[in-house]
Amino acid sequence: MNLTSEHLHVLLNHLPLVGLMVAAVVLVVALVLRNRPTIVLGLALVALMAGAAWPVIESGQSSYVRVRELADEEGKAHLRRHMVLAERWDKLYYATAGVAVLGLLAAWKWPRGFHALAVLALLLAAASLVAGAVIAEAGGKVRHPEFRTGPPAPENHEDGDHHHTH
Repeated sequence: MNLTSEHLHVLLNHLPLVGLMVAAVVLVVALVLRNRPTIVLGLALVALMAGAAWPVIESGQSSYVRVRELADEEGKAHLRRHMVLAERWDKLYYATAGVAVLGLLAAWKWPRGFHALAVLALLLAAASLVAGAVIAEAGGKVRHPEFRTGPPAPENHEDGDHHHTH
């Protein structure tokens, strides 16, 4: 089996969205129940699923040129928007993962004080999910004309395609 970066991107791209949603639900339930072991599990899942944004973004950047060659003109515009959005919001995912890891460390080192970090990780996970939904919507339109309702909104930035060729 020849696993290309395009295949890897398609295989992994649901983790920071669907996986993070499941992790957030676990964390919400754990916080409501005030169940320390489950809060720790929720934090670990949030850290893992938010951290999964890194290989998704890396594989997406590696796939950019090849997918651009295959896309029609409107698909190319959606691909550019998808990449710009992913690069704009990737730090939110990394911050979410970082806060979740800090929460895990606090649970181990300061067992009474880690709830605030768990709540912050949950809030960041929610924000990441909103950003991820917007990113995914643009990505879905690249090769699926049936999802398109028109060309993507123009970006007000100076980003060109020059940095999309990892």
